[in-house]
Amino acid sequence: MRRLAHLPVPLRIGSLLLVLLGLWLPYVALVYALVDDANTISILVMPVLFGLFFGLLWAWGRWVYGQRGGFAPYGLVGTRAMGRDLLQGLGMGFCSLLFLFVLMNGLGWATWRSPAVPIPRLLLEGLGVGLGYGLAEETVFRGWLLDELERDYAPRTALWVNALTFAVLHFIRPLNEVVATAPQFFGLVLLGLLLVWAKRQTGRLGLSIGLHGGMVWGYYLVNVGALIRYTGQAPEWMTGINQNPLAGVLGFLCLGGLALSVRSRVFHQSSK
Repeated sequence: MRRLAHLPVPLRIGSLLLVLLGLWLPYVALVYALVDDANTISILVMPVLFGLFFGLLWAWGRWVYGQRGGFAPYGLVGTRAMGRDLLQGLGMGFCSLLFLFVLMNGLGWATWRSPAVPIPRLLLEGLGVGLGYGLAEETVFRGWLLDELERDYAPRTALWVNALTFAVLHFIRPLNEVVATAPQFFGLVLLGLLLVWAKRQTGRLGLSIGLHGGMVWGYYLVNVGALIRYTGQAPEWMTGINQNPLAGVLGFLCLGGLALSVRSRVFHQSSK
C-alpha cells in the first residue's frame, strides 16, 4: 500500500475512487433491484457512499501515508477550536445569504412572504441539511482532495485545481442546462476558492464546513419555505438565473466580498 504514496496525484485519486466505487456499486445495484421510489433509493444509497468514503479515508491515511490520528491530518478534529470555527462559519454563511435577500428586498427586486412551512421546523431541518452537506463535501474536497493536491502541487495550483474540480463536479448536467445556467459555474469556482482559503486560515475544516453549511442552511430556509417572491424589476442575470443566487451578479459580488475577507486573513497570518 505504501507504494501508492509515490504515484502521481491523478493516479492516487483514481485508485481511492475505484476502490470506493467497487464497494458501493454492488450495493447500489441491489437497492435499485429491490426499490422503485427514487427518493427512497437516494436515502438508502447516499449515506452508505459517504460512510464508505470516511472508512476508506481513515484506512488510506493510515496504510498509504502511515498517518496516525484518524481524520486529524485532513483537518477534521474534535477540539474546542474546531467548534468555534464551525459556529463562526455557520454564522457567516447563513447571514451572508440572508443579507443578499434582504438587499434584494431593499432594492425592490424581491419581496418577503409568509413561510410555507413553520419557521422552527425550517430552521432545524435546514441546519441539519446544511451541516450534512458541509461535513460530507468539505471532508471530500477541502480535506482529502486538497491534501492530495498539496502533496504534488504548489499551493496556488492546488487552490485552483481544487476550486475548478469542485465547480465541474457540481455542474454535471444536460448540455442545455449547462448553457442556460453558465454564470453559476463562476459562482461555484469562487465558492471553491473561498472554502480552500477558509481551510488554510486555521488548518482545520470547521470554518469551511460552517461556511458551506451556513449557506445551504440559508438557501434551504428561503427556498423550501418559499420566503421570497421575485418582482421582476431586475433581470435574472442580476438576481440569479433560476432563482439561484450563485448564478447572478449580486450574489457573485456578495460572495466575492466574503471570499476576499477570508483570503486577507490567510495572507495576514502567513506574513507574520
